[in-house]
Amino acid sequence: MLDKNFQPHNVEERLYRLWEESGAFKGGNPERVASGAKSYCIVIPPPNVTGSLHMGHALNNTLQDVLIRFERMRGKDVLWQPGLDHAGIATQMIVERQLEAEGNVRRRDMGREAFIERVWKWKGESGGTIVGQLRRLGASCDWSRERFTLDEGLSKAVLKVFVELYRQGLIYRDKRLVNWDPKLQTAVSDLEVENIEVKGHFWHFRYPLADGKTYRFPIAHDENGKPTEWEERDYIVVATTRPETMLGDTAVAVNAEDERYKHLIGSDVVLPLVGRRIPIVADEHADPTQGSGAVKITPAHDFNDFEVGKRHGLPQINILTPDGRINDEAPGAYRGLDRFEARKKVVADIEAAGLLDRIEDKVVMVPHDEKSKMTVIEPYLTDQWYVDAATLAKPAIEAVERGETVFVPKNWEKTYFEWMRNIQPWCISRQLWWGHRIPAWYAEDGEIFVAHSEEEAYAAAEKHYGRRVDLKRDEDVLDTWFSSALWPFSTLGWPDQTPELKRYYKTDVLVTGFDIIFFWVARMMMMGLHFMNEVPFRDVYIHALVRDEKGQKMSKTKGNVIDPLKLIDEYGADALRFTLAAMAAQGRDIKLATSRVEGYRNFGTKLWNAARFCEMNECARVEGFDPAAVSQTVNKWIVGEAARTAARVTEEIEAYRFNEAAGAIYRFVWNVFCDWYVEFIKPLLMGADEAAKAETRATAAWVLDQILLILHPFMPFMTEELWATTAGPARESLLVTAPWPNLSSLGDAAADSEMDWVIRLISEVRSVRAEMNVPAGAKIALLIKGAAAENLQRLDRHKDLILRLARLASVEATEAVPAGAVQLVLDEATLLLPLADVVDLKVETARLKKEVAKLDGEIAKIEAKLANEKFVSSAPEHVVEEQRERKSDAEATRAKFADALKRLEGAA
Repeated sequence: MLDKNFQPHNVEERLYRLWEESGAFKGGNPERVASGAKSYCIVIPPPNVTGSLHMGHALNNTLQDVLIRFERMRGKDVLWQPGLDHAGIATQMIVERQLEAEGNVRRRDMGREAFIERVWKWKGESGGTIVGQLRRLGASCDWSRERFTLDEGLSKAVLKVFVELYRQGLIYRDKRLVNWDPKLQTAVSDLEVENIEVKGHFWHFRYPLADGKTYRFPIAHDENGKPTEWEERDYIVVATTRPETMLGDTAVAVNAEDERYKHLIGSDVVLPLVGRRIPIVADEHADPTQGSGAVKITPAHDFNDFEVGKRHGLPQINILTPDGRINDEAPGAYRGLDRFEARKKVVADIEAAGLLDRIEDKVVMVPHDEKSKMTVIEPYLTDQWYVDAATLAKPAIEAVERGETVFVPKNWEKTYFEWMRNIQPWCISRQLWWGHRIPAWYAEDGEIFVAHSEEEAYAAAEKHYGRRVDLKRDEDVLDTWFSSALWPFSTLGWPDQTPELKRYYKTDVLVTGFDIIFFWVARMMMMGLHFMNEVPFRDVYIHALVRDEKGQKMSKTKGNVIDPLKLIDEYGADALRFTLAAMAAQGRDIKLATSRVEGYRNFGTKLWNAARFCEMNECARVEGFDPAAVSQTVNKWIVGEAARTAARVTEEIEAYRFNEAAGAIYRFVWNVFCDWYVEFIKPLLMGADEAAKAETRATAAWVLDQILLILHPFMPFMTEELWATTAGPARESLLVTAPWPNLSSLGDAAADSEMDWVIRLISEVRSVRAEMNVPAGAKIALLIKGAAAENLQRLDRHKDLILRLARLASVEATEAVPAGAVQLVLDEATLLLPLADVVDLKVETARLKKEVAKLDGEIAKIEAKLANEKFVSSAPEHVVEEQRERKSDAEATRAKFADALKRLEGAA
């Protein structure tokens, strides 16, 4: 006997344990492999070992699990390969904070080996929390194959890839600008940098021209922009948001077409405070329309300036120490100062020298570390290891051009191509201890020996020098993304040629967010093609962001973060999963509100109540039941509806249209099965025709089974519980491994047409009743004029149903139109509802006119707001979108009231 309500917390842990213990999640099922089952594989985007489940994880893993459960039920040999990323910076930060809290111990005091040992201890005790949280979500990964980017097998893969790429000339060491974290004293990737808007300044400095040179500078212009007044200047004005960097300036750039400065190109200025002569160069980086049109060039501290410096062969003067202090390249007065202290002193000294032109208040984007948002990231010139990404990118570009890997939605290919075709060298070294240590050893003269082991490096050095020499290993580790780039094949056993590698590579689909197309997707494409000679995945499905209900990005500072685990606690994993899938329209961000999750919890309750209805009416599965053989029109119809829904859901999941698949199931369960079929069969279940009763019970049970099957990938817990507890013969398997329905041969066009007509007739009457404010308890008459003989027969067959469900006193055919009757059209017939005795038509007409006028005013106000360019351009995107949605809703409501008004006017 089913409980009155489904209680998720009573079943979720039990069912998940049952699935795992049954081996349902394991790839390589011997029976399926032996029968020639096709393989299907997804590698999970590895969450950080430090991470906790957030809404992005919940969406990403829900969509993967829908695909995995769907393909498992379709009989494929499914592997969902799980694992965790070692998260170099995040993990090291956690352990270093722990050490400081325990007694201000620093990692360098401990030594490398002791510190690494401590991190492994932390990982064993506290790392991987998110794995348990993914289980709570219902993720059906093959946990027996869980990998870690620092495990022995993956470390072996990383080592082989680094050594081979180095020997092929595709990994090299170079001095370039990187994003530098002065607190952690390491290079960081773009993804670990967050640009934050802050109130800052634009400082305009005067750089004196060398050798007493002067020039005429225009200070007034006519309406055509032609100069009308000039002044004599012996300086050129440059502007900066980071005054301290001027200590490392090596040029001033102007545009070759800028009439104000073109005659100065080739001259020098004297760098204030430093006294260094630096040239004025012509470069397109200088925009005549921005600021003074002249730009200070600091190649060692600005990414754009670095490129300008390379074009002109400028010196690269790094003025910062690794911890963000001014080094010995600067004049003595600034050495040792923190960069922000130096900023104040530079401005004060420039002003004292009479060279401060002006200070302009300006909102600037300042790069901060993505984790704490407390440290300002510096462009910093340093020696690092790089991958020749441009060479590796070429085959990866061609593979997508040829369609070997397809992006869904397809527009993300453009993003992929834009980045790949303009790709920069990939900095892969990090100044950390937690990670894959770079397998490079240095001799005293700087010669580098890259090898698989220390022994191999010493052997290579001895061969090179002809004697044994001392070597020192590189202190740095590899960027976390380097090991992640190998994930699709390293997790399957590469470099060993394992059966799993042969069976599951290339994988079928990667499900991921758009923000890591560059950092991860592109790099997996490069590495997969280079080392496996094949793309790593057939499809790349890019899902959107989960935002709050107003469309704003979730953030702790805004206080609008929704915790998926709290939603699971309150509403169950099924409700959260179905919500995310139902809202996952391709290319459209999800606006998540708790009310939506509650609404889909209610959908689950609706299904549970329908199952209880079936149970109370003895609707049990029947051995050998043939849905194609049913004789009752209503049963023929519901069988066809079930078949069409199963086919639609299959088609939509195959096309990654998760929202359409969920929507099709929702409509079938709520509208077709619960609202119509259950109501239609009540007379049959309570009637005297035992054969009809038995057929209907068996049909209802069969349809409920089809619902459980197609809903299972979205709501696995409730469906598995119902599968186990609904009446009938013993199940052959758990629902998680039950076969997906293939009902393509089912359907009866005549039954479909008949029941569709009945539903539309009842719906039209109900709609008019609601629009006209007909009291719920009032039973009214219905007259039908001009109906075809076939429809009159339908009316006769289903008269009792129509009377009950439309709350009618009578229904008859007529040729006359009574006064005060509201008219509506149903195919060839006119439906007449005499309402004059039930509602005051004049009052109702006045009410509807008032409603229409009120909505006209509301729509006009919104249209005026949306026509205001200033509002559309300056208001937050979610506010503009909210106005558009309000307009759309108001127009739909107005159309409904206008139709009702038209009918009333016809009745009058």
